[in-house]
Amino acid sequence: VFWDWKWNSLSLNADDYVEALSRLHLTVTRAYKVNPDINFEVFIHKVDGLSDDHKIEKQRDIHKRANDDLADAGLERIHLSFYLTSIYDHSIFEAFSKVVQKLIPQLPTLENLLNIFISNSGIEKAFLFDVVSKIYIATDSSPVDMQTYELCCDMIDVVIDISCIYGLSGDDAGSPYDKESMAIIHLNNTTVMYLKEVTKFLALVCFLREESFERKGLIDYNFHCFKKAIEEVFDVRLKVQKSRKLLSQRRWSKQAVPNGTHPQHH
Repeated sequence: VFWDWKWNSLSLNADDYVEALSRLHLTVTRAYKVNPDINFEVFIHKVDGLSDDHKIEKQRDIHKRANDDLADAGLERIHLSFYLTSIYDHSIFEAFSKVVQKLIPQLPTLENLLNIFISNSGIEKAFLFDVVSKIYIATDSSPVDMQTYELCCDMIDVVIDISCIYGLSGDDAGSPYDKESMAIIHLNNTTVMYLKEVTKFLALVCFLREESFERKGLIDYNFHCFKKAIEEVFDVRLKVQKSRKLLSQRRWSKQAVPNGTHPQHH
């Protein structure tokens, strides 16, 4: 459930969010009746300007009130996930990343591939990003901090912007992001950021030490293996989807009578 700040915002800048909680309860209960398997994701906006302790305190209060309302309605089985967001940082993108990851059935496989890649390449942290939305669809098992995520987003912006300026000719209708896209940024704390194209939509962004980056040949070879594995993962998904579609079509054709009409059911 996404709360548009104009109408149904759960705002931590407001002292009273009872009305927003009431709307949340109404939306959740109606949606649950239609689909009991639905996932509910609640974004709590406007957390900027509050201390970390105050944010956590308000989030706990909202969480408790919302769950108490559901319990009173006999709907304890409904699970609500809450995210603190602000337009002044990348928290909204990180929240969307966590929501999208729940919709990816291959997520455990992607995480495992990332863990294998970084452990064999001397890399400290790696993200698999959707380049357009800057949502990371997977990362390795180590914790994610906001500063690292923001640096990744900034790096993607830099790559796209520079490619638009210097990578395309005036009459070139190509994309500023393609199979040749790659970037290396040396930070002032001996950390190197390394971006490589995985697919036309995905990029791998890595963090590693300068001494580890000296083995760039090994890293590139491991990346080639990683990229090939990613392509195989999504190829399997496409094949499964096509098989399901074909099976569904066959079942439908068996139900149809020879003249093309459907049998009457009484």
